[in-house]
This record gives sequence, structure tokens and C-alpha cells, in this order.
Amino acid sequence: MALSPLERRRPDSMTGRISLLSTLILGTLAVASLATPSFAGASETSSLQVQAQSSIEVTPDKATVSARLWEDTPAVDLSETKQREQHAKARENARETLEKRAARLIDTLEENTGIKRDAISAGSLSVYPQRSNNPEAQGDESKMLTRTRLERPISIQLDDLDKTEDVLNALMESGVNRLDGVTFDLQDRDSATDKALVKALEKARHKAALMADTLDADLGRVIHVQETRAPSFAPRMMSVSADARGKAESSATQPEYRPGTIDIDAGVSVEWALENDAASDHDAASDHDAKETATQPRQDTDAAARE
Repeated sequence: MALSPLERRRPDSMTGRISLLSTLILGTLAVASLATPSFAGASETSSLQVQAQSSIEVTPDKATVSARLWEDTPAVDLSETKQREQHAKARENARETLEKRAARLIDTLEENTGIKRDAISAGSLSVYPQRSNNPEAQGDESKMLTRTRLERPISIQLDDLDKTEDVLNALMESGVNRLDGVTFDLQDRDSATDKALVKALEKARHKAALMADTLDADLGRVIHVQETRAPSFAPRMMSVSADARGKAESSATQPEYRPGTIDIDAGVSVEWALENDAASDHDAASDHDAKETATQPRQDTDAAARE
């Protein structure tokens, strides 16, 4: 039986449709393959890591003056009952004398320097036995002489550094046994250490920008930040010799006490991602080739459809 023209054309039409579908699938796979970067290429990231340290100088605005008062008892032989009783009485007298000296010192500081009593601290009483050989002992070296030192520390907090010299002079005039010196400090340490850290970060950014510019690259986002040295702060100590009293009295020129400056150090390590211009041009060229390849299947598809 003869086939109609329409029936004879049916297989050719089906074949054309299958060819068209295959072309579309292959074109889609080609575009996806070119547009998706490889895993190895996507994981590679250029970076720049720098370390920087900074140091700032700050002027102290706070000080602590430290001194000590003490009283010594006579040396006695505690193996003898009479001398033990004398030693006990001498210790009590030394304590009373020490307490009176401390009270007079506090009154003198308030009157002569205007320092408030709350800023003056008289520490706890300390007792230090001291032993030595008896130089008068004959034929018996086992006998020892014992004396006792009773001591109280004194500290004065100063928010006005201009009063430092007046306080030191008042202490020496009051007959303190020892001046331990002056400790200069800051009332707001946090603010000063923050400045040191910010300076270290700015220095790290400057170094990184300089290096990236030399390498024809651009700094990207920050990948990692770490402190390599936490801001360290050490109050500045100034020793004052007990001999300063005699020198000051014998000299027409009074000694000067200057706080100087305090150094605060900080260190950081920062890592940036690098955006290389050459790599960007390569990526742009790859994108362009991908677009051209993606366009080619569409043109073949249109030709097949027309056929």
C-alpha cells in the first residue's frame, strides 16, 4: 500500500527533532563546563602577611611617693631573764614612738602640702628580729644578741605632679628613715594602650600597602589579625636617696624631680588577600571565551531548527 506524502515525511521530522535536542544538551554542557571554575583554581588565594611594632611615649599624670619609718630596740641577750624583760619594754616603747612619728608625718603632709588624708596611706606594722654575735662574750660564742626593728611604710598618692617636690621635702624634714622613691603612672592606662595598638595596626597597613603597590597588586579584605605583643605598660620609677636631705640643705639649689615619659609598646600581625591585576585580566579573558563558546551552540541550534 502506498504511503501518503505526510506519512513518508514523518520519520525525517522525528530525526530532526532528536538532532535538535542533542545539540541543545551539548551546548548547555559546554557553557556549564566553561563557566564553572575548577576546584583547584578556586581554592588558590594570594595573600600578604606583615608584622608591625609600635611604641608611643606618654607623659605621666599620676605619682606615688613611698617612704618608710622604723624604730630599733637595743641589742640584748635574750637568754637572760632581766634582759628579756628589758627587751619587751623596749619594743613597746619603740612601737609608741613609731606611731607618734607616723601621726606627725601625716599632719605635716596635710599642713605643708595640702594633701588630703585619704591620699596618705600608713601601712601595717612590721616586726623584724635581728641577731648578731655578742662582741663582749668570752669563751662562749653561742650567746647571741637580739634587737627588733619595728617598721611602717608610708605612701602618698599624687594627682598633681607639681606637688611631688613639696611632698619629698616634707618627708625628709620629718625624718623618714628611708625614701623608696617615686613611681609615675597614668590615671587612664586603657586609653594609652589603645593608642599604641592603633598605631601598630596603622603601621602594618602602611607596610602592606607599600609592598602591594611595589608588586602591582591591590590589597583585598583582611584574612587574619593577631597580636604579637600585647601593649605593655611599666610605671616609671625614680629613686630618691636618703642623702638628698643633707644635699638639699647644704645646697642653695633645690633638686628637681621630673617625671619624664613612659613608653608603651604594641605589636600585631595582619594578613590581607591580594587582588592581582594580571589575574583579573586572565579571568576576564576566560569569561569572554566562555561567552563566545556558549553562543556557538545557539547558532548551530538555530540553523538546525531552520532545516
